[in-house]
Amino acid sequence: MAKRLMARMMGMFRSRTQVGVDRAGNNYFSLVEEVDGAMKEKRWVEFKGDRDPTTVPVEWICWLNGQRKKAPTPEELAELEARRERVRQNVELLKKKEEEERRAGVRPVKKIGKTESPNLRSFTQQFPGTSVDQKKGPESKPNGPTDAEDATTDNDSFRSTEPIGTGASFKPGTWLPPS
Repeated sequence: MAKRLMARMMGMFRSRTQVGVDRAGNNYFSLVEEVDGAMKEKRWVEFKGDRDPTTVPVEWICWLNGQRKKAPTPEELAELEARRERVRQNVELLKKKEEEERRAGVRPVKKIGKTESPNLRSFTQQFPGTSVDQKKGPESKPNGPTDAEDATTDNDSFRSTEPIGTGASFKPGTWLPPS
């Protein structure tokens, strides 16, 4: 067993291939070996100085994990770093612009949400077993307007148990405790 381990370690140092170096000076290596009858590629990093994994760029992490087939080139790394710097600068400009607009009161308030509420009575009528009118029975039916009368009724003294109307003609219903 010791011979096998020693042979493996010696083989690792002899046949390893340096694939690249990043800006922090970390070296990246690859080794193709036979494992259980299949050729497998092992990838690893040797850190320069302290073993700090936060110094490994994202592109190299992807390569180490096998998410990339080819190692990143120095040109690709330089291009991506320049892009990241442009994004940082754009974020700073946008933050400054938003802060100036906020101070000047120019920034409009955005409203999010529905402008119109649905007619709940017509919705509940789709489910005959859950309608409030059917639970009370025909003798206790409210004297309120029907769906056709919703738009024409302006009587504020009448309060239905169900909300009526939509948009500007919406009138909330009254809450009744469960019995």
